[in-house]
Amino acid sequence: MKERLAVIGGSGAYHLLTQNRLGEETECQTLDTPFGPSAPIHRFQVGDLAFLFLSRHGETDYSVTAPFVNYRANIYALKECGVERIISWSGPGIINTAFKPGDFVVPHDIIDETRNRESTFFKNSGVGFIRQSHPFCPEVREVLHDAAHHSGIPHHEEGVYVCTEGPRLESPAEIKKYRIIGADLVGMTLAPETFLARELEMCYAPVCYLTNYAEGVIDREFKTGQLFEGMQTDQEKSAVEKSVQYFPAILAAGLTLLNDLERACHCKEALQRYRNKGMIGDDWHTWIGSL
Repeated sequence: MKERLAVIGGSGAYHLLTQNRLGEETECQTLDTPFGPSAPIHRFQVGDLAFLFLSRHGETDYSVTAPFVNYRANIYALKECGVERIISWSGPGIINTAFKPGDFVVPHDIIDETRNRESTFFKNSGVGFIRQSHPFCPEVREVLHDAAHHSGIPHHEEGVYVCTEGPRLESPAEIKKYRIIGADLVGMTLAPETFLARELEMCYAPVCYLTNYAEGVIDREFKTGQLFEGMQTDQEKSAVEKSVQYFPAILAAGLTLLNDLERACHCKEALQRYRNKGMIGDDWHTWIGSL
């Protein structure tokens, strides 16, 4: 199963899988990697376009929470499949009230507040000092903007995403801290995913749909037994559910544009300095550090 384009689906991905909304599925397999088995990788065909799809949180429900996703296995497996570019989606909360639930955002930067995740392929090696001036591939981000425009979907063109450890939600004081340091959105999934993709010279950028206001941003009554315990109103829930249904259109437009675009970004040469020094060769499998 070899394809150049892939999608990593976040919250709600399993619904689109069960609804057959992503195209005609032609193949599915789970790959064994040095880091354990990957999530199932599906191959979809939409007209002349083929792409791979991986549901980050499970196939039928939200069965794997963010801190327990095997990010290294998933990214390694996509590289093994020949993937060069990844579109991911995530459903973060809102810190900056210029945004509202149901909005789409294409983040441009990230703050990593995770604590316990395996975050590199280069453990105990001398490799890995990779510049992060653009932690999300600028070419894929531009394509996502164009895809949203072509699909007639309003969106915000920038945002700083802070990635927390989870699975618990954040405290009001934590959200206040993140606001002070410049975060607009708060979620649990884009780190280390984006950094791992860059380590294997893959392009990666996310598109986010916003699910709720983070704790302390707007005063909400605690409601036992409801999603987010009352942090999301019924109106906001409907807006979010509607947004998820737009993903097939955004993905189809974005993947079509990427399929015709030659890679000219720096992602594909992220490790060139190490090649020049003779520390790594052309076979990326040999780059991996100790397990």
